[in-house]
Amino acid sequence: CLTGSFHSDAPWRGWCVRITPDGKMLPTAAGIRSPGGIGFFPDGEVFYDDNQGVWNGSSALKHLKVGSFQGHSDTLKWWDETHGLGEKPLPSDDHTRIEAERKRNPKYIPPAIVLPHGHVGNSPTAWDWDESGKFGPFVKQLFIADQSWSVLNRVSIEIVNGVYQGACYPFLKGLKSGPIGVRMSADGTTLFVGGSDRGWGSRGGHPDGFERVRWTGKIPFEIQEMKVKPDGFELTFTQPVDVESAKNAASYAMREYTWEWREAYGGPEVDEVTPKIEVVSVGADAKSVRLKITPLTQGLVHQLDLPGLKNAEGQPLLHPVGYYTLNEIPKK
Repeated sequence: CLTGSFHSDAPWRGWCVRITPDGKMLPTAAGIRSPGGIGFFPDGEVFYDDNQGVWNGSSALKHLKVGSFQGHSDTLKWWDETHGLGEKPLPSDDHTRIEAERKRNPKYIPPAIVLPHGHVGNSPTAWDWDESGKFGPFVKQLFIADQSWSVLNRVSIEIVNGVYQGACYPFLKGLKSGPIGVRMSADGTTLFVGGSDRGWGSRGGHPDGFERVRWTGKIPFEIQEMKVKPDGFELTFTQPVDVESAKNAASYAMREYTWEWREAYGGPEVDEVTPKIEVVSVGADAKSVRLKITPLTQGLVHQLDLPGLKNAEGQPLLHPVGYYTLNEIPKK
């Protein structure tokens, strides 16, 4: 069990392991703090979400590669008992930044998607995909539950310079308990959500619950996807935008920030940058916008607010914000 200093001597605590059909345990990846959900992407890669705390300034969705290190140094005490994982990672360096750790410690993998603490939730749990297109206009995107806030958040993913990254967006609030388990139905029409307050409490207020989420068939006005470009971002939308508001740089605002990489529990946002935003173009179909961002800062979360953007009917976005985790900037 954990001590007051958040350390554990339980064997393989904080490790991802695989179990073979004949029952053999294969230690696979170290450095996990407090996982809330795990699953496979459509391409077969494995991801999990870790909760804010020691070596985690914010919760995040992370890539589990064989032989990788996720950051929690206390787990490295068992590395020498593994076989075939290669050289032991360096222990994490206290009071630094994720970007600095990437350069110093090659086995460390940065979070694919930071789930900004206090912005989209506090305690991410299970997640699942929309692979059918029958759940709404977000095909190949995933939905992550947050137990504390009783919400579902949405995530879009891309691979840049061989590294997973992308954006998260608010999706649905008002669940009656704290969602812990989610599962998309086999026909792709329903996301089932099971919840509990687990003694911690949740915004939903009910001690437990089992709910289902279905698409009404009406397409909301939302950010479809936020993708990085060498000099900024391209946004696509679920409905055509009002071109006049889309061309106005005042319709957008951006903050860039991260969290201190440290052994202490959690931490505040640091290294804030307020970049300049220029509208480069609006797509011919009025469903995309290119923004030039100066500067783009590698290693920071780029929070884009869209307070002035309207659709063709003059309505605002249902959720006028996206949070992009910029691990890599594309070369072209």
